[in-house]
Amino acid sequence: MTTQSAGLLTDGFHLVVDALKANQVRTMYGIVGIPITDLARTAQAAGIRYIGFRHETSAGYAAAAAGFLTARPGVCLTTSGPGFLNGLAALANATTNCFPMIQISGSSQRSIVDLQRGDYQEIDQLNAARPLAKAAYRINRVEDIGLGVARAIRTAITGRPGGVYLDIPGDVLGQALQVAGAADTIWPLVDPAPRQLPAATAVDRALEVLSQAQRPLIVLGKGAAYAQADNVIREFVETTGIPFLPMSMAKGLLPDSHPQSAGAARSLAIKRADIVLLVGARLNWLLGHGESPQWSAEAKFIQVDIAASEFDSNRPIVAPLAGDIGSVMSALLDGLAQRPMVTPRAWTTELAERKARNDAKMRQRLAENPHPMRFYNALGAIRAVLQSNPDVYVVNEGANALDLTRNVIDMQLPRHRLDTGTWGVMGIGMGYAIAAAVETGRPVVAIEGDSAFGFSGMEIETICRYRLPVTVVILNNGGVYRGDEVPTCGSDPAPTVLNGRARHELIAAAFGGKGYHVTTPVELASVLTEALASNGPAIIDCELDPASGVESGHLANLNPISAASAPQIAVSADG
Repeated sequence: MTTQSAGLLTDGFHLVVDALKANQVRTMYGIVGIPITDLARTAQAAGIRYIGFRHETSAGYAAAAAGFLTARPGVCLTTSGPGFLNGLAALANATTNCFPMIQISGSSQRSIVDLQRGDYQEIDQLNAARPLAKAAYRINRVEDIGLGVARAIRTAITGRPGGVYLDIPGDVLGQALQVAGAADTIWPLVDPAPRQLPAATAVDRALEVLSQAQRPLIVLGKGAAYAQADNVIREFVETTGIPFLPMSMAKGLLPDSHPQSAGAARSLAIKRADIVLLVGARLNWLLGHGESPQWSAEAKFIQVDIAASEFDSNRPIVAPLAGDIGSVMSALLDGLAQRPMVTPRAWTTELAERKARNDAKMRQRLAENPHPMRFYNALGAIRAVLQSNPDVYVVNEGANALDLTRNVIDMQLPRHRLDTGTWGVMGIGMGYAIAAAVETGRPVVAIEGDSAFGFSGMEIETICRYRLPVTVVILNNGGVYRGDEVPTCGSDPAPTVLNGRARHELIAAAFGGKGYHVTTPVELASVLTEALASNGPAIIDCELDPASGVESGHLANLNPISAASAPQIAVSADG
């Protein structure tokens, strides 16, 4: 137990740190200020690594990514009021993506806030956070700090993971407690994420349905990657011979080069599959809600999810499997001993032929060498470098930068790709990249659209301050989607146009990192290799053709356009 100098009393600052350390929290992301500055100092002095950011939202994104990578809650520390509000975007994103995260925020004095007497940064933070988090708690007494921290950690990690808000008023942090009794208020959690075994009847039902398939498909979601049940998932896939389709953050759970991967024949696999096993994937908008015309109207779905409430959310689930992914997949694998399966050769041949055609088209696109560069030949250069460095973590965000990178850059290792996820939110890039570097110690390449980079670009200073091995590659076409839209009137730029020919690499130089500006794929491959070898901070600004890019990437149908502007946008997109 850490004590104050008098040796008789401890305070709330030290008790929060003691509770976090007792539960293996090793890193904290945040921004200091009233009333939590001393909490960061105390944590650092006690051996918890504190990573200080320039904006709370980025710190929250880092904590969320840490939760995904480690399967333990990442911790974000914010000030009261506006700092708390800035963190909420990341907290909501963690909850939506099922990442375990805890946002700890200092808050104003309750006796003043509850009567709305106008305290410093007064806001009812607890009730503001509740709709956006898996749970929200407030600690009102110093003797409850250990309980509050334990409750937040267990809630964040148990069952379906998510974001938890923990409110600690400043006066509680400053309260004193006798050292003799303080140790009894802190305890480590026992089995914070216990296994949840599936019912035997549910396993039998799922295997029976799967055995009837003529065109089976396994869809691996980021929940499967989070579960860290890599070996049993791979063994089940290879034992059954069923083609698998990885969602973007599940890429690498089995290598994209695996012969059973249907990633290069995604549309055909989805359209033709008759029995679909969803593993840690949800039938949300990313999978067309399971509806026709993307999916066959006759397709039947088996779903593995730790939250039974997820079943039947869009399509009937004919064989629901409630439990943690590792336990469920182990049970399914054991069941194959009594019910061996052989995937029909006609189905695997059909997918292989489509993959071969699509791979040939991809190679043709990557071999093109237009000048100025466009997305494909820039990504082809990045792909060549990353193929020689498969242990590099890839963070990816943007519109075209996201969609095309997902298709072009293959992943070979699990949990090495982090992207915008379920919400498709922009601004995760630098926070995720920082967390990946801090939590793994490995090099990170963040592949960013120039628009997406702008949301968190000031965190380059954070990357340089901590000398993290993060290389940021900015695919710079000078706009949101593209940079060549002509304004309909006036002298202001069109809504999608950014600062053309911006030299983002100069930001790195300003803070002590390395900056590169490239205009050809050869230059890009060379400097990316150099940046990775330096094992330090770098920005590579890739000058692309402003006409490169399409509206909303692959999501144009989600971005309605006015009837008046539709003909103009259609003509522009054809270019």
